[in-house]
Amino acid sequence: MGTVFAEITLKNASDAGKAQEGVIEEQHIRSVTVNSIVDTGSMSLVITEELRQKLGLRINGQKSVRTANGQRVSCGLTEAVEIHWKNRSTTQRAVVLAGAEEVLLGAIPLEDMDLIVDPVRQELAGAHGDDVVCLVM
Repeated sequence: MGTVFAEITLKNASDAGKAQEGVIEEQHIRSVTVNSIVDTGSMSLVITEELRQKLGLRINGQKSVRTANGQRVSCGLTEAVEIHWKNRSTTQRAVVLAGAEEVLLGAIPLEDMDLIVDPVRQELAGAHGDDVVCLVM
């Protein structure tokens, strides 16, 4: 299977909360629409440092990660970011990978939005059609 891309919108979740409370206006929510690589081999949302700065996301911790080439690196973990794809959304922390050039949409946000990669069409699709089904145990 080839590389699958998906257009997603990322929003600063703190800004979104402030807008919901009426502290800021909706148009002041920092957000960016990007074409991300759908990477089921990655666990999280991985963003670039430039994107972190555009969204105004603070680094709230560090995480040791293993990259696709097997290298272990320490990466920053951001505060919450909203991830939107079509009619679905989730809120996650993002991993900021130094030197990253593209955004990776990993398995955890995909699962949380009930999405799969359709291997025939090579695109994102709802795991249960148009209905979002979340597993609870």
